[in-house]
Amino acid sequence: MNAASRPVRSTAVPGTAIEVSVVMPCLNEADTIAACILSAQQALRDGDIAGEVIVADNGSTDDSATIARALGARVIPVEARGYGNALMGGIEAARGRYIIMGDADESYDFGETPKFVAELRKGSALVQGCRLPSGGGTVLRGAMPGLHRWLGNPVLSFIARRWFQTPAHDVYCGMRGFTIDLYRRLGLRCTGMEFATEMIIKASLHREPIAEVPITLRPDGRRVHPPHLRTFRDGWRTLRLFLLFSPRWLFLVPGFVLMVAGAVGYAIALPGLRIGEVTFDVHTLLFASLAVLAGQQAVFFALFTKSFAIGEGLLPMDPRTARFFRLATLERGLLVGTASIVLGICLLARVVVQWLNVGFGPLDYARMMRWAIPGATFTALGVHTVLASFFINILELRRR
Repeated sequence: MNAASRPVRSTAVPGTAIEVSVVMPCLNEADTIAACILSAQQALRDGDIAGEVIVADNGSTDDSATIARALGARVIPVEARGYGNALMGGIEAARGRYIIMGDADESYDFGETPKFVAELRKGSALVQGCRLPSGGGTVLRGAMPGLHRWLGNPVLSFIARRWFQTPAHDVYCGMRGFTIDLYRRLGLRCTGMEFATEMIIKASLHREPIAEVPITLRPDGRRVHPPHLRTFRDGWRTLRLFLLFSPRWLFLVPGFVLMVAGAVGYAIALPGLRIGEVTFDVHTLLFASLAVLAGQQAVFFALFTKSFAIGEGLLPMDPRTARFFRLATLERGLLVGTASIVLGICLLARVVVQWLNVGFGPLDYARMMRWAIPGATFTALGVHTVLASFFINILELRRR
């Protein structure tokens, strides 16, 4: 072997600390694992970086592990299947203070490792690679499907920037660097391909210093089996993760929209307004009540989700949420809920009295339903508020 390809255990001088651990998840990558390891080792040598290469083997049945060991990489067997499980197994075995992760399919050039290390040394906790031209990256011909390049990645990255203030143009990029301290602080949970997305979302929500470096994406070098990525399945999994980490867009905003629509419906239907040839009567009132009730439930789910996520360390406590929970005490929730219940019962009682006055005979339903529907709605709103107040208070016990 020549100097560029001789097997080495690490590039650290004996007795010195390892600064960088390059971690590669691996599942039957015999076609490409050697080139990736050699590229990473050469980059560490050329950059005079004390480092090691770790291959997190996720149950390969080919010669991937044997090849990796022969080239001097540390092979860490990870039994639990999944992209996230493989990475977590490799990261937890790492000895470096900086981690560089990237797929072992030759699509990423590990020769660009020093660029990530330079940003980490400057103080960034996470350095995200960017393959897309919008962030200065380059996608070589045949390296990325057109649907991913022009629609999937840009749209999902835009959503991440909008919802989570993520300063990245390519949230799907699997090559990135981060500090081992950041990894430990974030408490990542996803065991599948969402692992990388969860990392950048949490780092953004915790306002960690994030940098972005442009990289070049090359065509997948594997020949024995196709890429593991599945366009629509994995796109949906990413969007689902975005929604789970953003109760505002999943529950709160739709809930407020429904409640406002319901309030407008009440304002039109209660007096029985006519707009042109359209009459708004009790049927409109019924639909408006449905919107109000569904909207309230969505808002409460936003509060439940936020409180649970904060208690579990999934989301950080922000000033707006902290202020809300200080104001929205159990006692105030009970007062508001009880007042709504009392108002609803009074409206329903009026209907019962009118029924009594006619000897429990037929009623003018067009007129009576204008009292019965709001009465039932306010009663339900009050009961929901009381129960939600108790439940949120229970969730808050985790934070005390």
